[in-house]
Amino acid sequence: MKQPYLSAGRVINTHGFRGTVKLESYCDSPEVLSKLPALYFKRGDAFEEKRLLHASVFRQFVLADLEGITTEEAANALRGVEVFAKREDLPLPKGAHFVVDLIGLPVKHIDTGAVLGSILDVETRAGRELYKVETPDGVFYLPAVKEFVKRVDLDEGVFVDPIPGLLDQGGERV
Repeated sequence: MKQPYLSAGRVINTHGFRGTVKLESYCDSPEVLSKLPALYFKRGDAFEEKRLLHASVFRQFVLADLEGITTEEAANALRGVEVFAKREDLPLPKGAHFVVDLIGLPVKHIDTGAVLGSILDVETRAGRELYKVETPDGVFYLPAVKEFVKRVDLDEGVFVDPIPGLLDQGGERV
């Protein structure tokens, strides 16, 4: 089951004295976060909605005025808090997918269909996405580039064409 709310960023600071918050964006760009109709704060198992009254991009951050947050004290109380977006509010180009939907997918060899492992996490290093793959022999990182990753099917798995040695001793082991 797909998660209805996705992590979209976190409050890193206040901005000014009227309750504006400064957000770090986890989206593809801060513009995506700034255009959302609302942000959601996790309270236990529930999500509390706060409409975005105004948002603008400032460098790589988003400055946002949220419904019900009108003082510096109220904004400061949110510092460090993760913000979420509704899945359907986030734009997703055709053929693209959310990173969170990859977690747990089987990694299969493109030619044989053999299951090589499963995706534990997706990390970014030096500006590149790496799939952290768990196999019976350990964990390795697979660069998420078209030379290796041939097809992503959210129902069937991630189909890869690994170079010789990547899966036995050539991969970066954890």
